[in-house]
Amino acid sequence: MKISFVSQASWFAAIALAAAFALAGHSAVAQSESSKTQTLTGTVSDTHCGAKHAMTNVSAAECTRMCVKTGSKYALVVGDKVYTLTGHEKDLDKYAGQTVSLQGAVTGENVKVTSVSPAS
Repeated sequence: MKISFVSQASWFAAIALAAAFALAGHSAVAQSESSKTQTLTGTVSDTHCGAKHAMTNVSAAECTRMCVKTGSKYALVVGDKVYTLTGHEKDLDKYAGQTVSLQGAVTGENVKVTSVSPAS
């Protein structure tokens, strides 16, 4: 069966339209899951170790700092969940191993930190 140029163009237009709707649906989902500013309370750690530090011969703060120096990211451990943190690295370094309250834009398991303070 031969497909004419017109029917091929219609077929491509239908595929393009379907792709556009799929992308629009994905964007709507992404927007509904987009960052929401929240306040979280947890312990400052790193993404390599999470809740359980690998180096048992040093404090949690020292382990966190060493892991970050070797490429790990700061993290916040809240219960069983580990959030990857960006921003305010000096504050996070200051509070490494401590329980803090932080505010930030939360997207999934990532937090763009806007403020950090000791937990009360």
